[in-house]
Amino acid sequence: MLIRLATLADAEAIRLIYNREVLSTATFDLVPRSGEEQRSWVAEHSGAYPAVVASSGSSLLGFGSLSRYRGRPAYATTVEDSVYVDNDHRAKGVGRALLAELTRLATAHGFHTVVGRVVGDNEASIALHRSCGFELVGVEREVGRKLGRWLDVAVLQRML
Repeated sequence: MLIRLATLADAEAIRLIYNREVLSTATFDLVPRSGEEQRSWVAEHSGAYPAVVASSGSSLLGFGSLSRYRGRPAYATTVEDSVYVDNDHRAKGVGRALLAELTRLATAHGFHTVVGRVVGDNEASIALHRSCGFELVGVEREVGRKLGRWLDVAVLQRML
């Protein structure tokens, strides 16, 4: 497995993984991304806010990214992570490798802390974050609504 920075050539494979999650509660997006939207997303995730992919041969196994935590200037030293793994490659260390690389990149870019916000019933993602040194710092109750359900968000944080 190779972990590397995402390129525009990865946009379609990233979009396929992400759009499957739009049909679940793993993301709070309600509408699948178009090809153009995904290419824009990849282009925006560079520099201090990179996207990374895990690949094996010609297959994309998963991807992750760092994003601004909030828009106000005092939050500038905090980033939020996102990690998505293709269904066929879960529980094989892909998510852990992606999150480890995102944490390494966040440290290299001088950030102070990384926050993961995970839908409350996604035990696998919560366990992944905990295994990478994140601590549960709170739960936002019923802050989202999707698929006819109210959704909690677990907030996990790792100081760098």
